[in-house]
Amino acid sequence: MTTRAVSKLLCKAALIASLVFSGLAPALALTPEEQKSLADVNTYFNSIKTMHGDFIQFGPTGEQTEGKFYLARPGKVRFYYNPPAQLDIIADGKSVSVKDRKLATQDIWPLNKTPLRFLLADNIDLQKDANVTNVLVEPDLITVTIEDKTTFNSGILTLIFDASDYKLKQWTVTDAQGYDTSVAIYNVVSNGPTNPDLFQIDYLANARQNRK
Repeated sequence: MTTRAVSKLLCKAALIASLVFSGLAPALALTPEEQKSLADVNTYFNSIKTMHGDFIQFGPTGEQTEGKFYLARPGKVRFYYNPPAQLDIIADGKSVSVKDRKLATQDIWPLNKTPLRFLLADNIDLQKDANVTNVLVEPDLITVTIEDKTTFNSGILTLIFDASDYKLKQWTVTDAQGYDTSVAIYNVVSNGPTNPDLFQIDYLANARQNRK
């Protein structure tokens, strides 16, 4: 994965979090059915304290990247991209590191200065905190569309949930140029045991990196 591709990926990740948790009032007057669907999604999100599984990402030109993710709320997440991609993203509750395993480089930011702090918060409320522009309730799926024009980059986020259990199945980010990046998650295990070592950042790596 090139540096440009990594930068675009991080922008999209930031956009996802900033879209969902930008603190804007909802722009859509929801029907009672739509309000109930969002409330049920919120209940599901907030019932999850740990989660892990696999993901597959589809880029705007059809490229595919796969990997594994691990989450432990509050504050901790890891996205490990399978080769040939070499990206490893870790939040340990205080900081977020983005590591290129091939180049042996690492960038670190305070977690509370990144949009990931909202994704990893104790409480998530889509109906209150997101700029929802459309909710589509179907027999098998619930699709929530969120738009943002004020934070990071303008764009649209589409979240797709299973209508039977409200689990998140997929999301798509459409950027200002109309390009889509989709991520589907599968083999998901919720509220199972987690290994704390998965969320450890090697802070000394930056010192070693700077000495080279």
